[in-house]
Amino acid sequence: MNEFIIPTYKRLPVAFERGKGVWLWDTFGKKYLDAMSGIAVTILGHSHPAVIAAITEQAGKLLHTSNAYHIPQQENLAQKLAELSGMEQAFFNHSGAEANELAIKIARLYGHSKGITCPQIIVMEKDFHGRTFGALSASNPKIHVGFEPVLPGFIRIPFNDISAIEQTIHNNPNVVAILLEPIQGNAGIIVPESGYLKKIRQLCDQHACLMMLDEVQTGIGHTGKLFAYQHEDIVPDVLCLAKALGNGIPIGACLVCGAAIGLLQPGQHGSTIGGNPFATHVALTVLQTIETENLLDNATKMGEYLLEGLRKTLAAKPIVTRIRGKGLMIAIELDRPAAELRQFGLEQGLLFNVTAQRVIRLLPPLILTPEQADLIITRLTTCIDQFNLKNG
Repeated sequence: MNEFIIPTYKRLPVAFERGKGVWLWDTFGKKYLDAMSGIAVTILGHSHPAVIAAITEQAGKLLHTSNAYHIPQQENLAQKLAELSGMEQAFFNHSGAEANELAIKIARLYGHSKGITCPQIIVMEKDFHGRTFGALSASNPKIHVGFEPVLPGFIRIPFNDISAIEQTIHNNPNVVAILLEPIQGNAGIIVPESGYLKKIRQLCDQHACLMMLDEVQTGIGHTGKLFAYQHEDIVPDVLCLAKALGNGIPIGACLVCGAAIGLLQPGQHGSTIGGNPFATHVALTVLQTIETENLLDNATKMGEYLLEGLRKTLAAKPIVTRIRGKGLMIAIELDRPAAELRQFGLEQGLLFNVTAQRVIRLLPPLILTPEQADLIITRLTTCIDQFNLKNG
């Protein structure tokens, strides 16, 4: 029935009908290890009992009322996120792109509050913030093609380059914010040097700029901390979340603190369904489950275990050029384009994706066990060997 779907995705020839933990079963009954978590979403795995219970409980009570009224579940989630993040207030929507759109609006409001008529936002080369128009304009120019003219107001500089930030701020008095991913996900899991975020925080404080972090992919535990910036003991002014926050239930959030507080007024932003009782109740359950099951520690331990195993197994292969990662965000970079590898993955019963043309991206759930990590290593090695034999 593909003729009824707008073809915006190059879909693999498989459909799934059920899942449990790290496993998915397709419509023919074949079993696959999901090492992608639905692109960084199902961090508790599939059909987690706590998530099922939360969905069932809230669906039997109330799904939606609108933001014209108080929503206790939304208020509880906002309080929990504030306690865990060091942020102060939250706005809820449906996706990471929407959260980033709001961050851009906040930056412009901040600039106008300072009397700057054309506020500028520093963004990073190869960053990806979403495909809505503001988020797209802030993202890698490769995704701009066909949609020009994009929105003005963004200054693009190299990632992991503090001197470029310093020079850009010095040369552009209208810079009001810096927006970036703490780890570049779509670009191939690019991890900056230690201290990078802390230096950005210092520059933002020095020049009265907002530090805005897109943690749509890194957030909610993937790096071994609930938020990637917590590795450097800082707090941003704006924090964007989505993906794993709902473990598959659509929800996004934009959190603010410090200089970003008090900018938005009634009528300046909204979301009809965003933050409804159903989505926020499930998201709160996700956060509570991460705590009660000690999954941040597991993400750290299993990330180290998986990285070590991959390096032992793959580092000597000429086709593999680099293996890197943080927590359970792991990349294996190859010496050639490798989109075809995903098909080999289907044959081996392993789900992963290939980004930046030649980077295998692994984002397994936080519940991963050593035995499952070993299966990832074994099956991925077979995929790479088969691909190399065919394309060598």
